[in-house]
Amino acid sequence: METRGKLIIPQEKVDDINAILTDPDNELINRLLELVEKHGGVEEINRKAEESRKVENLMERLEKKDSPHLKELEWLIENRDKDAFISVEEYRKRVLGERYGSMTFKDDYAITLEISACQYFPWFVAEAKRAVERQELMPGRFIRVRNMVEQVEDNDLLAMSAAMQIIGASWCETLDTKGTDGSNVHLGGPETITGYFGGVGQPNDHAIKWVDEFLHYYTAYGIRQVLNVNPGTVILGYLLHKLGINNEFKISVYLGNDNPYAVFWTLMTAKLFSREDDTTSLIGLNFANSVNNETIELSAEIRKDLGFEDVVRFEHHILETFKSIVRQPYDRRDELIELTPKVRNISAKHEGGEIEVELTREHPSDILEYFLTKKEIKERGIGEAILRSYLDKHNAINRTAKVLTENGLSFIAARNLHR
Repeated sequence: METRGKLIIPQEKVDDINAILTDPDNELINRLLELVEKHGGVEEINRKAEESRKVENLMERLEKKDSPHLKELEWLIENRDKDAFISVEEYRKRVLGERYGSMTFKDDYAITLEISACQYFPWFVAEAKRAVERQELMPGRFIRVRNMVEQVEDNDLLAMSAAMQIIGASWCETLDTKGTDGSNVHLGGPETITGYFGGVGQPNDHAIKWVDEFLHYYTAYGIRQVLNVNPGTVILGYLLHKLGINNEFKISVYLGNDNPYAVFWTLMTAKLFSREDDTTSLIGLNFANSVNNETIELSAEIRKDLGFEDVVRFEHHILETFKSIVRQPYDRRDELIELTPKVRNISAKHEGGEIEVELTREHPSDILEYFLTKKEIKERGIGEAILRSYLDKHNAINRTAKVLTENGLSFIAARNLHR
């Protein structure tokens, strides 16, 4: 056998895995199946989720709670329906002027404009009103990293779930059973930061608790897509989908896909547990910040070979929060312009403002503030500062869209607003 042929996986090895998965005494699978039955079984779980996700039902629940968010959603619908937001064509004309008539755009390689993290519904409303006033673009994708229980209490979860569907954007929530939730009893805050390298995630029974929490928000609020930070919950996410539940997840930057072999591993397992129609619950893969364009291009080849080019979005940080995650300056926009004509289905994630703007801020963006409670933000008196940081990210998204347009490249903004 030639050297390359030695890599073939024999059928008997695959049979061994299938035997484990179908073994009625396999406690790992039994726990998963028990949770699915606890929430009503596959068909009932999907039915509840579809009903809970309907915009009219979300708004009815807000009305019953006498929530002020309802009026903001009505404003959003009204302005969407009267085309108050700038169209893609008008945006291009404004950016290009006389050049517009001679330009062609690579729509097959359109970049999704992504913002993170939209923690509070009032932030979203402020952004939308700014977009109407200044004729700017709203993102096509929103990432949220806010405590789930807290946003249930102030009805943000209901309002954001409705808003995302109204504007035609995808969005991702972050469950409370994540690596920083105290699941590792030996780790605390920054004083034990190095300990996270040896055990952050969902240890012990927290992986199955993550599934339980997901199924709750899936059935009660229609939340389909959540963040995934751990190999155990990644495989559980695959298995849920394989069973027939229409869940989705995106893999976090924290999982460390920082080379094409890591991406191969991730996509390979997605393929193994994909459905007969080749769909998978893995809807997005966030690269580690250290990746270069070559890694993304090589990963794209694997993704295409596995039939996932239209299924799994590659999410790439273009800007990062100014504090607590990367060395600054961190700005990947020029690399994005080089990459865009080569790789399909990418999102440009904006987690920070422009470097020159961040430098002027007395309170620049800080990723550690994602994990603060609403009460802590109020006690520190930083509410206005972190809203300003969020709007700085909005401005950065619009700069990216401008540069893409100037280079004959396409973007995906909120589909129902920017037609």
